[in-house]
Amino acid sequence: MVIKDALLELNKETAYDKINVTMVCRQAEIARSTFYLHFDCLDEVLDSVIDDALLLSESGSGTVVDVLDIIHSGRSDLLRENETVLPACQRIADSDKYHHLFMDVSVSDHIIQRIVAHEHDKVVPDLMAHTGLATDEAEMLFKFILNGSFAVNRSLSWEKNERWYRYQQILGRFINAGIER
Repeated sequence: MVIKDALLELNKETAYDKINVTMVCRQAEIARSTFYLHFDCLDEVLDSVIDDALLLSESGSGTVVDVLDIIHSGRSDLLRENETVLPACQRIADSDKYHHLFMDVSVSDHIIQRIVAHEHDKVVPDLMAHTGLATDEAEMLFKFILNGSFAVNRSLSWEKNERWYRYQQILGRFINAGIER
């Protein structure tokens, strides 16, 4: 949709919190009335963009346990060969279309909350089965892993290079050590 694409295009140069409906309409070459036929506010556009990205990331995705098992093996080559098991945020940020959005600090919390809502029913039961944790404990662990991973990945500009793989190994070992009883 042209409105969502306009938002993403503007976000390449401008932080989300500095973008307004007028700017999106100008970029999309539409009238404000057209914008409001489809969305009530800019946050609805953002939610729709994030939801689209999350739907795209679902194909071939593994579980958090799959990632932890690969990292626990100590073989970074396995992670390179099995990138489909990477968390949703990493798979989305790899996309040229969404990379700038994921680098935008002004929407990080919003993106994380959308990911939590989208991935909760898949990740939390996996964590519970793997760790023996209660639901509320697995939810907290999920939020901890997601927030920490998101912050680290953003600080590395979401670029998967030798440094990134090394940090994934370190963080994975840290998380695994905490999970194992």
